[in-house]
Amino acid sequence: MSDATLHATAQQPDDFAVQIADQVESFLVAVTEVAKGDEPDSAVPFLLLEVSQLLLAGGRLGAHEDILPDERYEPDLGPEADVDDLRENLARLLEPIDVYSEVFDPYEPRKAPVPARISDDLTDVITDLRHGMAHYKAGRTTEAMWWWQFSYFSNWGSTASATLRALQSVVAHVRLNQPLEELDGLDTDQAMGDDTLEFEAGRVMAEEIGGPLGLHQPQ
Repeated sequence: MSDATLHATAQQPDDFAVQIADQVESFLVAVTEVAKGDEPDSAVPFLLLEVSQLLLAGGRLGAHEDILPDERYEPDLGPEADVDDLRENLARLLEPIDVYSEVFDPYEPRKAPVPARISDDLTDVITDLRHGMAHYKAGRTTEAMWWWQFSYFSNWGSTASATLRALQSVVAHVRLNQPLEELDGLDTDQAMGDDTLEFEAGRVMAEEIGGPLGLHQPQ
C-alpha cells in the first residue's frame, strides 16, 4: 500500500497531521538548540540527523494526496518572526563548512552549480515550517497541512534536500578519514566556475567533528 493511500484524508487524517506537526516541532526545537552553540563538536552530525528526519515527514507530505485549505484566502498571521539572530548563530557555528555547492534543479540541462549557505538554508526552512506551525497552533490544522505540503514542493523540500547532501558530505569525509583542504575564500556572492565545482569544505570542521564521531585525524 502506498503512502498516499495509507494516509489519505479519509483514513485517520488527524493522526497524520499530528505526526507531521510533531516532526516539524521537533526540527524547530532541535535546530534552535543547536544554534545556541553549546555543543559545537556535535552540531554537524546532529543537524544531519534532524534534517534527515524532517525530510521523512516531507516525503510523506509529498506522497499524500493534495491537501486543500478550508478557506479560499489564508488567514493573516501577522509579521513573521525574525530569524536573523538564528541565521547569524548558525553561520558562526558552521563557518568552516557553511558555504557549499548546489545545483538548484538537477533536471535543468547544463545548469551550473551555485554557492549556497547551510545557515541560510536552515533558516529558510524554519521560516516555512514556523508559518505552518502558527496555523496548527491556532487550530487550523488543514491550513497548516496545506501550507507544509505546498511549501515542501515549492521551497523547503528542495532546500532541505540540498542541505542534507552538504551535511552528509562533510560527515562522510570525516568517517572515511578523508579530511579536506581549508576553504579558500569562496562566498555566496561569487560566481562558481568549473574549477570550483568540488571546492573543499575545510580541515577545521573535520577536526571538530572527528572526535565526537570516534575518528582519528591523520598526522
